[in-house]
Amino acid sequence: MNLVSIRIITGDVARLVDFYERAMGVRASWSNEDFAELSTTSGTLAIGSTRTVALFAPGAARPADNRSVIIEFLVDDVDGVHQNLLGFVEEFVNEPTTMPWGNRSLLLRDPDGNLVNFFTPVSPAAIEKFAR
Repeated sequence: MNLVSIRIITGDVARLVDFYERAMGVRASWSNEDFAELSTTSGTLAIGSTRTVALFAPGAARPADNRSVIIEFLVDDVDGVHQNLLGFVEEFVNEPTTMPWGNRSLLLRDPDGNLVNFFTPVSPAAIEKFAR
């Protein structure tokens, strides 16, 4: 089994795609005005409008209502990501901080309030764990 993508449902696809294009440094591939994907070498972040929910099950997902999932990105330089996003991100939950498990982490909220974590392994154990 392979994890292929994570999908965020939003009331404003263009706004969220713009945010993730800047935050991730990749361009989105648009299927139509209701669906776009931002792909990396390890997976895809899909962004769909509320209109797509009815195709699965009406009311199954609500935009801007997540308080339990954190979307995480492994980056080479978390401090550089932080500098790039200053003045762009409205809510940083924490500044770059070295966590007890060995990752330097930057936690923020996207425009819909979803938690996003950019991290760089810095301890020998974390570096080994995430070696490419």
